Amino acid sequence: METYTGFAGVYDQLMDETPYGQWCENITHELEKYGICDGLVLELGCGTGSLTELLAAKGYDMIGLDCSDEMLNIACEKKEQSGCDILYLNQDMRSFELYGTVRAVVSVCDSLNYLLKDDDLDACFRLVNNYLDPGGIFIFDFNTRYKYETVIGDDVIAESREDCSFIWENFFDAESGLNEYDLTVFVRDSDASAAGKELFSRFDEVHIQRGYTLEEMKCLIERSGLNFCRAYDADTLDAVTAQSERIYCVAQEKMKCIEN
Repeated sequence: METYTGFAGVYDQLMDETPYGQWCENITHELEKYGICDGLVLELGCGTGSLTELLAAKGYDMIGLDCSDEMLNIACEKKEQSGCDILYLNQDMRSFELYGTVRAVVSVCDSLNYLLKDDDLDACFRLVNNYLDPGGIFIFDFNTRYKYETVIGDDVIAESREDCSFIWENFFDAESGLNEYDLTVFVRDSDASAAGKELFSRFDEVHIQRGYTLEEMKCLIERSGLNFCRAYDADTLDAVTAQSERIYCVAQEKMKCIEN
């Protein structure tokens, strides 16, 4: 089943508490440490473009990449409203193609957890390494196995709002490390409401993510040819602990193309 189809239309509404502003500050602060204050930046799994817009406003020339047509349609609507010069690409993170290199690659909101096999992440990381400028930076977050297994696994989350509601059921499989989200969304029919009727459309989607450990990520980063720089807790910005639910990783292209 395809993901982010019916859900895309209400994604921003249901994710309105997502701290995109803080994520933007964290990312720009990290990039500035490496002297990256402008230039081309690629966002993998950009979704509806909320972070892409914020980074563009910071002065970066943004490329947003996502495999969901529906999410990118909303991102393009935002671009038209803001006037930001953003290039959006409908591509898969495991096989994307660019016309040239970029100064940095970023990915947030557990987009990489949708890559379920080591080979999937390896393919993505190798492409990142290929398209980074010499010494370029890769910043991404991921949900940990601990989060799926202990915090949200086998839990049910539900929320009701005036125009939409959702039921989010989690099923964690310890053997595979996969967490299945069974998502049911009810969206008010605006045309029916205008006619005085209370009708809702129902959308069902299945999302599957894999929980990773930091050691697994470090191994895959190094295997791709990138240099692992550091990791920290994405919620506290402190050192990673056994209870970290989301982790930031920073990796760097090894400047293999520069002669000494």
